[in-house]
Amino acid sequence: MQWFPVCGDRRADRRLLVAAALVLLGSRAALAQPALTDPLPDPIVKGELTVALEPFVQAPGTEDTVPPSAGANDAAARIQYLLPVPGSKRLAFNDIRGVLYLTGPEGGEASIYLDLREQDVGFSNARFPNEAGFMGFAFHPNFVAAGQPGYGKLYTAFSATPESGVADFEERPGNIQESVVREWTAADPQAEVFRGTSREVLRVGQFAANHNVGTIAFNPTAGESSEDFGLLYLGFGDGGGGYDPANAGQNLATPLGAILRIDPLDVAEPRSYGIPASNPFVGRPGAVEEIWAYGLRHPQQFSWDVDGRMFISDIGQDWIEEVNLGEAGGNYGWRLREGTFATGYEYRRWVRAVFPLPAADPPQYLYPLAQYDHDEGFAIGGGYVYRGAAIPYLRGKYVFTDFPRGRVFVFDADDAEAATPAQIEELRLVVDGKEQDLVEVAGFPNTYQPGTLRVDARVGIDHEGELYLLTKGDGWVRKLVAHGLGGADVASDYWSTRRNWVICEDGSVVGRGEQCPSCDEDDDGCPAPSEGDGDAQAQ
Repeated sequence: MQWFPVCGDRRADRRLLVAAALVLLGSRAALAQPALTDPLPDPIVKGELTVALEPFVQAPGTEDTVPPSAGANDAAARIQYLLPVPGSKRLAFNDIRGVLYLTGPEGGEASIYLDLREQDVGFSNARFPNEAGFMGFAFHPNFVAAGQPGYGKLYTAFSATPESGVADFEERPGNIQESVVREWTAADPQAEVFRGTSREVLRVGQFAANHNVGTIAFNPTAGESSEDFGLLYLGFGDGGGGYDPANAGQNLATPLGAILRIDPLDVAEPRSYGIPASNPFVGRPGAVEEIWAYGLRHPQQFSWDVDGRMFISDIGQDWIEEVNLGEAGGNYGWRLREGTFATGYEYRRWVRAVFPLPAADPPQYLYPLAQYDHDEGFAIGGGYVYRGAAIPYLRGKYVFTDFPRGRVFVFDADDAEAATPAQIEELRLVVDGKEQDLVEVAGFPNTYQPGTLRVDARVGIDHEGELYLLTKGDGWVRKLVAHGLGGADVASDYWSTRRNWVICEDGSVVGRGEQCPSCDEDDDGCPAPSEGDGDAQAQ
């Protein structure tokens, strides 16, 4: 088993472990609770689901401001997210070293739209290049809608030097860096290079170099008549350092360890944004009213399904990576919970262990839809529920990665329930005509563990709901496409081993529960589709 650690402030971790040793003892009942040595013993295996990866666009190579020996893995380009630009066919993707690129619907080439390194905004990723820098971006849904609120507005989230501004939250001496959300107003939203003005929206101090701001996003399923339209969601880690030393996750008085929701266009003094009245903690004494959900360790990525459900990927500490269903006011348990387990803080025990949940588990915690442990990977890279048309057998599945190892996982999102975490399986990947793992294609030296490789893979999405894999090791964006559809007989055999589809009488394939194209809804004589039994076929 290769080791792929992802957190980097080693001295801080050692200090925290010493401090944690002071909370080893508790009641007799707590001491009787055994630590778990293998919380999720069942391995994740490769199923029959196979996709091919096609080259789409390669990011230009970039460099960090500190050498790899200073703690930065030497990635070709630290590409993070690929997202559609509203109102156009363009796609945008960012390199956390400071660059936002544009490309067309067919990929091929990338052009620089905005370079934060050239703007006087205090941008810096020098303290921890693996996790700091240009961490997220979001185009307002009215970006190209002339005359509408939000026209020309783009939002970026990035790390900045403490000297470059005064934090709205967590302003204190000794901050390592600060997480900044900035609004950019393009003079011409159709232009290929940004020209316009900008202003700072929000700034949060960071006492450590990791677990800072991540995804920022508008809910793409919210129509103009929705209360959620135009509201910006912001994901913040717990401040870093390991084991949540400030107990930010369970503290509503800080935005750390939470997902916030703000109205960026409602500029009301003394803030540079508005707080939606429907936010769950508005009016609660001592609470940060911007908080939408909390109890998270490092919710670096989140996304929405077409039905409006939010899926939050939360990076774990020593044991559990998890996917949660977003809920306004939800408490996901960190630092007292990691996945469906209790941490040492619950029992006043050693914090590097996890334990069974207490018999009288408080009802306030929300538990994951899916989870995996560090036998399988070390940091969830986030993902999307697939609703595209090109790969019918993936419809309804949440597709995500383990970031450092580059494994691509799926689970059935339509049937997932937090009470019973879903079964995860690994996708088979075909690259350059043969099945192989991403580490064989895009692996690069892992400075945390010399002699091993890492991938640093994430998932992107386009206007049609098709998915892409972004790999920092080689800077490539590759598109996921169906595999094995060479002819009618081959296609029929292929579909007959898949689980989330049905074969209609005319031979066409639709998602489970969908109407066959040859059938009319009012036709009582419409033949029922036959279902493939993937488990039986695989025996």
